[in-house]
Amino acid sequence: MQSVQTLPAPSVSSHKWPLPSPRVQALMRQGAELVMNAPPEWVAELDEACLTSENAMRDDPVLVAATKRANRSGLAHWAAANIERPGAFVPRYVSSDMASSALELARRGLSDALFNSTRAVQNAAWQRWQQIAFALTSDPAELQALLDVSARSISAFIDANMAYLADLIREDREARLRGTHADRRELVTLILDGTDVTPQHASQRLGYALDQVHHAAVIWSEEADVELRRLEKAAETLALHADTRQILTVMVNAGTLWVWTHGGKPIDMKHLQQAVKALTGVRMAIGSSGGHGIEGFRRGHLDALSTQRLMSRLQTSAQVVGFNQIRLVSLMMQNMESARQFIAHTLGELATADPALRKVLHTFLESGCNAKYTAEVLHLHRNTFLRRLARAEELLPRPLADSRVHVAAALEVLNWSDAQP
Repeated sequence: MQSVQTLPAPSVSSHKWPLPSPRVQALMRQGAELVMNAPPEWVAELDEACLTSENAMRDDPVLVAATKRANRSGLAHWAAANIERPGAFVPRYVSSDMASSALELARRGLSDALFNSTRAVQNAAWQRWQQIAFALTSDPAELQALLDVSARSISAFIDANMAYLADLIREDREARLRGTHADRRELVTLILDGTDVTPQHASQRLGYALDQVHHAAVIWSEEADVELRRLEKAAETLALHADTRQILTVMVNAGTLWVWTHGGKPIDMKHLQQAVKALTGVRMAIGSSGGHGIEGFRRGHLDALSTQRLMSRLQTSAQVVGFNQIRLVSLMMQNMESARQFIAHTLGELATADPALRKVLHTFLESGCNAKYTAEVLHLHRNTFLRRLARAEELLPRPLADSRVHVAAALEVLNWSDAQP
């Protein structure tokens, strides 16, 4: 018997490939007819390959039976297609057994088992097909052409099936998550509205302890069709920086999550901001920390919403903002027109000058007017820093020494609207 090889998995970018020669088509049809009438031991080989590769499937008799039926129906579909049009692209075929088995494995957290077993079946089928091909012709050129078109046909058929099942699993997961989030949101809304709920009962339903200190956040993306997993990853990053595994997420809409974590440890905002940078397009507004119990749960969330609204009003490009960082700005921006007048009156020409000048003065005031420290923080040569600081002071309508507090407050507002990601 000729030696067999593992089936190659070429990438097929188009389903429009040329048909093989009439002779190779005839060989394909003969082989497909043999497969269609395969003896029981051939099919048993496929079943054994599938179940040996994943013991998790072997333990469930219903899953085993469905898998065997799926193997048979898939094999029959491919063979029938090649009897009718040998060598042509075989459209995907996902039976109810295939779909139900895929979803069941995914719900058990065994998605890899599905794809591993499918590839095992594919390789077993390929080895059997090579034996059929060697029996059909001894002409090297015919044999090479037959194996080439067969490999392409089998791989394309399996890849199309796997792509469909992957989409099916993703849609099922998102649908189940939406259902879970809907239940959570209903209860969370009652808590946020001040409805009298029993903390212990609510904690059990949410799977999250309410009788603790909380961090609250709103995580969202303004991108179209953002993946829920990216928002969930941001929530997990927040929990990691709060040094906790206790996390509650509620999906508000396709692009927004409400999040709470245990708040026993303060969050290092600089480290969190750095970590979230990798999640392009995801933004996070964090509420005030330190609140305990249901009231802390509610207050942190309301502050997170307030932070999100303020980020929108300021049109800041900052990716992660905490309420404690913008508490002063929040107070000042409650009357937008008054805030604008205050900024214009306090900063004068500096309000519309080069943002780099405002940044130098803002950092200088924030650092307690320590020139050496400010130059180091901004990575500026001391002389460059002093020139920019002097120019910024020249643009102020009043001497800095007479209005430091007001200037710092006005610059704080502009600092957020000038924030860089």
